[in-house]
Amino acid sequence: MKNLLAQIDRLQDFDEIVDVRTPLEFAEDHIPGAINAPVLDNEERVIVGTMYKQVSPFEATRVGAAMVARNIARHLDTIFADRPRNWRPLIYCWRGGKRSGSMTTWFNMMGWQARQLDGGYKSYRRDVLDRLTALPAQFRFIALIGHTGSGKTRLLNALAQAGAQVLDLEGLAAHRGSLLGALPGQPQPSQKAFDSALVHALRGFDRAKPVFIEAEGRRIGALSTPDALLDSLHAAACVEVQARREDRIAFLLQDYAHLFDNPAFFKAQLSKLVALHSRERVEHWHRLIDEGERAALFAELIDRHYDPAYGRSSRALYTQLPHAAHMLFRPNDADSVDQAKALLAQLSETTPALG
Repeated sequence: MKNLLAQIDRLQDFDEIVDVRTPLEFAEDHIPGAINAPVLDNEERVIVGTMYKQVSPFEATRVGAAMVARNIARHLDTIFADRPRNWRPLIYCWRGGKRSGSMTTWFNMMGWQARQLDGGYKSYRRDVLDRLTALPAQFRFIALIGHTGSGKTRLLNALAQAGAQVLDLEGLAAHRGSLLGALPGQPQPSQKAFDSALVHALRGFDRAKPVFIEAEGRRIGALSTPDALLDSLHAAACVEVQARREDRIAFLLQDYAHLFDNPAFFKAQLSKLVALHSRERVEHWHRLIDEGERAALFAELIDRHYDPAYGRSSRALYTQLPHAAHMLFRPNDADSVDQAKALLAQLSETTPALG
């Protein structure tokens, strides 16, 4: 099989990437753009693994081979029925072993120019971790820093629409990054999937142009920001995004309106702040939820929780913050793209290297 092996740096040579692992393995993480055509499904893999330990390796291999053959046949009649004669797929499994080897062998016997990823998903995962260490230092980041409710994520999206390069960590993590930041009905990806998406995004950027990024902590919900990216972020040029207090309250009322649909969850999250504030204050916030005093609640959260936390963290971590450009952002207005364009023009005039 050595002549049928392909290395991780040759992904671009193939028409399609086929992940033959189970749907559960695929859901945890996979090479971006890959399709899932499992040669063993979730239950079948458990059956074969149990037989390997409790019966014998031979019996497990015999039963597994029959399952693999049936699944490959089904995929040929469905997923791959329309692939042309000169199709070049890259196939991988966990380690680059029997699962991907079986499909690669059959495909080549048919005449397709299939190759097996040397080392399988494990080689891809090692490559991702290596790139997470090396890539961040290759870009010029501009960090958007500002108080909660100033609309940094909305500005980041507007910058993207205005043609700037942006790295949306919260979008990749499916979380707003704060205690109340879980997105309704949208689970976070696995850490491995987040890492893969991050590398995929970084590889798509032009190194000659700056990359705008929102200031984040080490944790975004349940996920961790890679150390190398945090180091680059903390040393980045800064834009301090400011907004009027009434605009911030209005923005939070809109952005976090879903929390009031589940007051029990909202209260449970706020209860995690008892150690920082006091049980009496948190109970007061609970009463504001019960009484429907939404604006009053967010006003107090801004004054007593979010703003003090911003003062403690951002000014200590971001070394270029004293030299930041400043922007008064109106997060609730419809002209966010025009505001983003004005910021880009401002940066081009005052700091040409960042424009």
